[in-house]
Amino acid sequence: MVALADLVRELKALRKGRGLLASHISERIGSALRAICDVRDDDGPAVIRQKVARRLEILAGELPADLRIAVLAAFAISPDARLPFYQDRVSWTARRLGRDPRTARRRIDAGIDHIAQLATVRPTPASRPAKTNAATGWRTLELRVIALLDRAHPEIVELHRIAAEQDGLTAIDVPVPAATDVLYGATQVRRGTVALPRALARGQEHEFAIRYRSREAAAPHLVRAPDHPCDLFDLRLRFDRARPPWRISLLTGALDRDLDAPERTGEAREPDAAGELHLVFHDLTPGLAYGARWDR
Repeated sequence: MVALADLVRELKALRKGRGLLASHISERIGSALRAICDVRDDDGPAVIRQKVARRLEILAGELPADLRIAVLAAFAISPDARLPFYQDRVSWTARRLGRDPRTARRRIDAGIDHIAQLATVRPTPASRPAKTNAATGWRTLELRVIALLDRAHPEIVELHRIAAEQDGLTAIDVPVPAATDVLYGATQVRRGTVALPRALARGQEHEFAIRYRSREAAAPHLVRAPDHPCDLFDLRLRFDRARPPWRISLLTGALDRDLDAPERTGEAREPDAAGELHLVFHDLTPGLAYGARWDR
């Protein structure tokens, strides 16, 4: 069990200097951070950075936009905030939020407190009990969707990380249009099905990515309703800054009838200054929809 105070202390120590880009990163990661990020003794510096950055990014995805921006900058996770000193990143955060540095520091502290609270009540992906689905023979560990809705022909990029629940798994059913580009990790054999480069044994993990032009952009929503267990769904929406939706509603465990019903609205969300909205969902219930709907 990770103590909240220990985790907060380690996070505040990690943000100093170059943050996650610091030399000798293994010495900067204490026992509490190692526990919540599944960092192992034999992990090298690159793996440690990847694990910690991914975990913090997932947790930060559940924060309000200002706290998320502040936290990701503090640890030098945001590409634009990879500055050599913590004070530089505080100043960057202040400019991005339109606030003074003192307020930016308060936002960072508040974000760290919230992340620590979330991390101590939720197990790491590696420690979650395995979820099985005999019908498909596999489960989704992570589904990351990037929706570029700010262009004439919106595009969707999906990154899948799956785990086999049977020996000899060779193909995955993915509900996507026929005109899909497989970016890596698989080949498309027919609409909605991709073939893996090798057969997976039970418990083996695999990643693949696909890209396609979206017809969903014509509809006022983008959701995923998995037909099997899904541990994590990470959704990034990029809207046209010149014509942003006037209202965006969160959909968590929604029914089909909720997608186009204007009277059924969830928690309101707003895109950031770049026109982007980042949503994270955990432990999705098969058959229910998760994502967002919007009104223009």
